[in-house]
Amino acid sequence: MLVIAAAADLNPALKEIGNAYEKKTGEKILISFGSSGALAQQIRNGGPYDAFFSADMDYPQQLIKSGEADANNLSQYAIGKLVLWVPADSPLDLEHQGIKALLDSSVKKIAIANPQQAPYGRAAIAALKHAGLYDQLADKFVVGENVSQAAQFVESGNAQAGFIALAHALAPQVQSKGKYWEVPPGDYPPLDQGVVVLARSQYKTEAAAFVAYLKTKEAADMLHKYGFTAPQK
Repeated sequence: MLVIAAAADLNPALKEIGNAYEKKTGEKILISFGSSGALAQQIRNGGPYDAFFSADMDYPQQLIKSGEADANNLSQYAIGKLVLWVPADSPLDLEHQGIKALLDSSVKKIAIANPQQAPYGRAAIAALKHAGLYDQLADKFVVGENVSQAAQFVESGNAQAGFIALAHALAPQVQSKGKYWEVPPGDYPPLDQGVVVLARSQYKTEAAAFVAYLKTKEAADMLHKYGFTAPQK
C-alpha cells in the first residue's frame, strides 16, 4: 500500500485517480490531505509517506534541500486555478462584478486558506492586492487551515464568500451548493503543483510508478475534469 500526502485542493481529483489506479494495478493508495506546508512539516517530522503532492513547487524543493526527497524525482503534475466562491443563493453578482463583489455590505466574512501554509491562501492575497482591495478587506478574513476548510466556512455560513480551488468548486458534492468566478490567472503567481517521491519511502519504485501514472492521458483527463491544466512540456 502506498501512503500519499496531498494538498487539499486535490481531494476530489486524486481520490478518483487513486481508485482508477488501484483497479488497474491492484496497488492500494491511501491519501492524507492537508495544506502543503503542514504536510511538508509532517514529512520533516518523520511522517510515513511515500510521495508528496504539493500545491506548489516550493515545498517539494525545500524537502529536497533538507534531504527528505530526491531532486531526480521532482516533477510538475498540474497547474491549479483559484476561484471566488459563494453559496448558490448568494445575492452577490460575481458574473458582472468579479472580485469587486466582495465590497458589498452583505459580505461580513471572507474565507481564505492559511497563507503561511497553503499556496491557495497566498494566491488569494496576491489577487486581492492586485485588485487593490486587500487593505479594505483584510479584517474580514476567516482563515482555514487549508483550501478545503476555507470552502467549509462558506458552506456552513460562517463566511459569505471564499477563495478556493476550482477543483473544489467542481467537485460533484459541492457543485450544486455554490457559484464561482474564476480569478484571472495573471492576478496571482501560477499555482504550479509539484510531486516528489520521498527518501524515507520503502516503496520508491511503486511510488514512482504512481507518479508516472499521473502523466498518462487517463489521469490527465481526470485532473482536467476538476479544472487543473497540464503543465507546459
